[in-house]
Amino acid sequence: MATLKDLTPEAHRLLSEQTLELASWAFGNAGTRFKVYSTAGTPRDPFEKIDDAAQVNAFTGITPRISLHIPWDETEDYGALREYAEERGIQLSNINSNVFQDDDYKFGSLTNSDPHIRRKAIDAHKHCIDIMRKTGSDTLKIWLGDGTNYPGQDSIRRRQDNLHESLAEIYAELDEDQKLLLEYKFFEPAFYHTDVPDWGTSLGQVQALGDRAVVCLDTGHHAPGTNIEFIVVQLLRAGRLGAFDFNSRFYADDDLMVGAADPYQLFRILNEIIDADALDTPVSGVNFMLDQCHNLEEKIPGEIRSALNVQEMTAKVLLMDRAALTAAQEAHDVLGANQIVWDAFFTDVQPLLAELREEKGLDPDPLGAFRRSGYLEKIAADRVGGVQASWGA
Repeated sequence: MATLKDLTPEAHRLLSEQTLELASWAFGNAGTRFKVYSTAGTPRDPFEKIDDAAQVNAFTGITPRISLHIPWDETEDYGALREYAEERGIQLSNINSNVFQDDDYKFGSLTNSDPHIRRKAIDAHKHCIDIMRKTGSDTLKIWLGDGTNYPGQDSIRRRQDNLHESLAEIYAELDEDQKLLLEYKFFEPAFYHTDVPDWGTSLGQVQALGDRAVVCLDTGHHAPGTNIEFIVVQLLRAGRLGAFDFNSRFYADDDLMVGAADPYQLFRILNEIIDADALDTPVSGVNFMLDQCHNLEEKIPGEIRSALNVQEMTAKVLLMDRAALTAAQEAHDVLGANQIVWDAFFTDVQPLLAELREEKGLDPDPLGAFRRSGYLEKIAADRVGGVQASWGA
């Protein structure tokens, strides 16, 4: 059982200053390909999403940013949205593009063989950049559903060339203080090949653009058994890990609460991040986000629980005796080194985190405090009428 005094001053600082970004779509209704489930009190616009995000931050103290999705979060006055967020202690952060839901994108967007459709997709990203200027965001995040279902359906090489040319035009539109973040996913919705399926493809594409183009790693976007922490190391060594999206999956891209499927994997990933001094976002430039959809559980409690899961594993890693681990590694003490990692993972950090929250003026039990606040009951009564936000809307 660990307490705050067990942390070094630097570890204490890192844990105290740790932050996570929230995704606006996490507060909307979600489900499966068969049905999207509605929940009382679901936000009807981006302003109400910000209200819910502010609740997560108020009780955890570590989620001061929200990532917007265009056109899902379109609004007439982005300046007003930014002011509304800042009044509630929330910063509008990444702007995510959507070029995977229009019928025109049936055969691809930035990779499409039709130059008119590629132009539409490029212009959609330029629109996102305009929004970035109004919201103060410095990152354009791109995930593509582009790919093919059958061999011979299209030229794989030509699609990669189209992707590069499209990304190059979008990159050139960015301001000097803005960057492009390219996310990858090994399959879905395309079943034969995906145009950006892995970290190598994403890395190759961004390296061809310039220094302000980086890679986003999503925990759920890998084949079963993939050693994700190894990929983290490779992208950090290349200086191109721009963001890390936390979630969990049991089969495909489930987008379940982070740590739900394999908390030890989350611990191992954070170990590599901390070992590389990448946890401190203002210094490393790596943005950490919860990219989740809450299909069955309540959304705000799900986000709170997820943030606490990341914080808990971070605390465990920060308690690790890294000098002893290095010594064991250099001595080729296989079991000794593994034992140090294992002991850190099983350390009880709940008392430590309770102390940390009290130090910040927070309730030591964030989830319990939120449930006692009555906020869920309030929004269920207040948010009647209108159209609830949902995945795809």
